[in-house]
Amino acid sequence: MFSQLKNIDTAFKHIKTFSIFLILANLITICFVIYSNSRITEKASERIYLLYNGKVLEAIASDKKSNLPVELRDHIKTFHQYFFNMSPDDKAIRQTITKALYLADESAKKQFDNLKESGYINNLISANISKDIQVDSIRLNINQYPYVFTCFATEKLVRSSSTVYRRLITQGVVDELKAKTDDNPHGFLIRGWEILENRDLPSKP
Repeated sequence: MFSQLKNIDTAFKHIKTFSIFLILANLITICFVIYSNSRITEKASERIYLLYNGKVLEAIASDKKSNLPVELRDHIKTFHQYFFNMSPDDKAIRQTITKALYLADESAKKQFDNLKESGYINNLISANISKDIQVDSIRLNINQYPYVFTCFATEKLVRSSSTVYRRLITQGVVDELKAKTDDNPHGFLIRGWEILENRDLPSKP
């Protein structure tokens, strides 16, 4: 009889051990399933499907932080192109400057007013000079907010008789706005913008 009780006790211990092992295995399996589902859901949320010309295209979404330097540089580049690209036409200049002023604060308006008061805009029009800008590089610090930048560019002034190149360096900071608009698609605003250098380069042979 003692032998039977001993066997029952041993069997009970085996069943208890097996039950604990089974419960732990189920818990591990459930945790793994939950983790796998969350990963699948996360990856699925990063995929965007676009309908273009009757075809379904798949795109991958990314967070704003990964695209931040690209968007900031494009905003800064676009602003400088609107501000400095000028044709000898008063209406065209007003249109591009208006676009530039949507991307910056009153510091840009002040710089443009200085150009007008100095007679620079009138001289550009009367001398039939067209001006284009090539942004060479943008130094950007995204670890500090507002984001500090320095823009290095080359201006090309084309007259009927000659072409002059100028070195341009500007700096400022960029703030994030709460909303994006058609006039400001990146939702940034350049503040405290100033021109550090704008001088003629040696003539190219």
